[in-house]
Amino acid sequence: MVQTCTDPMMSEKAMKYLLTRPAVPAPLDPNFCPFVLAKRKYMKHIADSAVKGSVSELQFVVQRPGDCFGRDRLPVFAETHEGYAASLFLAGEAIRYMIWQRGGFKLFLYGPSKICEDLKAAYSETGKYAFEVKTMPKIYATPWSVDIVSRLEDLPLNKEVPVVCGKVASGCRIAFDLGKSDVKTVAVKDGEVLDSAETEWDVTNPDPQYHYDVIVKAMKNTAAKLPGALEAIGGSATGAVSADSEATWCDCFPNVPPDVYKKKVVPIFNDIAKNEFGGVPIKVINDGEVTAVAGGQMVGEGCLFGISLGSSEGSGYVDKDGNLTGWINENAYNPFDLNPEGPTNVWSPHRGDASMFLGQRAATRLAKKGGVDLPEDMMPEHPNMNAASHVPHAQCLKKIQAAMKDPKKEPQVSKIYQSIGVYLGYAVAQYCEYLDIKNVLILGRVTTGHGGEIMMEYAKKVLAADFPELAHIKFHTPTEHMKRVGQCVAAAALPEAKRQRTA
Repeated sequence: MVQTCTDPMMSEKAMKYLLTRPAVPAPLDPNFCPFVLAKRKYMKHIADSAVKGSVSELQFVVQRPGDCFGRDRLPVFAETHEGYAASLFLAGEAIRYMIWQRGGFKLFLYGPSKICEDLKAAYSETGKYAFEVKTMPKIYATPWSVDIVSRLEDLPLNKEVPVVCGKVASGCRIAFDLGKSDVKTVAVKDGEVLDSAETEWDVTNPDPQYHYDVIVKAMKNTAAKLPGALEAIGGSATGAVSADSEATWCDCFPNVPPDVYKKKVVPIFNDIAKNEFGGVPIKVINDGEVTAVAGGQMVGEGCLFGISLGSSEGSGYVDKDGNLTGWINENAYNPFDLNPEGPTNVWSPHRGDASMFLGQRAATRLAKKGGVDLPEDMMPEHPNMNAASHVPHAQCLKKIQAAMKDPKKEPQVSKIYQSIGVYLGYAVAQYCEYLDIKNVLILGRVTTGHGGEIMMEYAKKVLAADFPELAHIKFHTPTEHMKRVGQCVAAAALPEAKRQRTA
């Protein structure tokens, strides 16, 4: 379903407290206003006003399964202060950021009654964040709710439980990755890839049996290449996958009706393991998380944030021990640019989401300004470029990559990659608010070639200029081994085989 932007325009009072310019501007996006810098400017206003007694504190908590709670706080202006509109705007976006990064089905609020009531209204089925309110129950099968607590001691404490996955692909295993255009499968024996295949599929098909059959056929064809009995299945998919490998909200089944999705698609991975492969252990995670797991193994250390700039943004994180967060990591939906005239997108009703800055749509959105010769149907304003299909964007990206090889066009075209590099730098800084990041792995079709090198260069410039305390972060690109099989082996290692061969 294509979304239409419904965000109300930011008020002039809020603009005064939030809008700012980055130290390292995006050459083709001069009005880019990073969320992380807007929050910094706001906090400076807060510091200047705190002595006048016009500031109090809002605290919020987002609850998700497993009795896990994400908790944060934000100083807010009194409702009579001219900065109140900025407080309400930023608080709503900060909560939305936590929801899409971590996931959740219940919001707790503590603080001044006016802003708590306004946020409760905003996070209702008729409020600004109705999309989140209606989407989270699809992921967690639990109704959304908001609870305003009157005592600070009634606010749940922050609680995170790392997710430990297997790290050794011992025995005979298969792994799969569900992409938007094909199903990738690999056969692995003791960490060595024996066979791999790509099977085309139509993700727009509304029949869940079609998807089941395509996936099963691909998996069985690959499993047949193993020298022994299959012992475990690892996998990855776009969207939200539960800790129990349920496809709670995966956008590679976009047209399956909601009631059918819940019955047939949510249990699809476990059903396949049980019904087609004798109930062998299976572990499926978000594709961005697989990137992080594989990246940690490649680099040889944790605290790694992996980000794939492909059709959209796919990302994940592993801690110092190589464990996952258990978050949904749907970071493409995060608030990222507060420019009131920033780009909208087809997946959410909000403006300035990260998906339009950290994937191929970032490149295609800037292609015209970058001097790339484009046919009419690839111009940024054309309906084809503002629809759900990724096909025209993939074709447009090829034109950008070809133009980069033209010496006459390269100086202007390279500004596309410079701009995306700026976005990447501010994104890393934003993610560091909640994550201890020491390594960043970038990959995906947007990062291929010299353009990827330019992106890393400009991301480092951002950190050095605006966040010197983060300048130690190391950027990595995948080795040839990882490009070929690294993520596949990492996915295959995820489940712990019954004979306990994984570490």
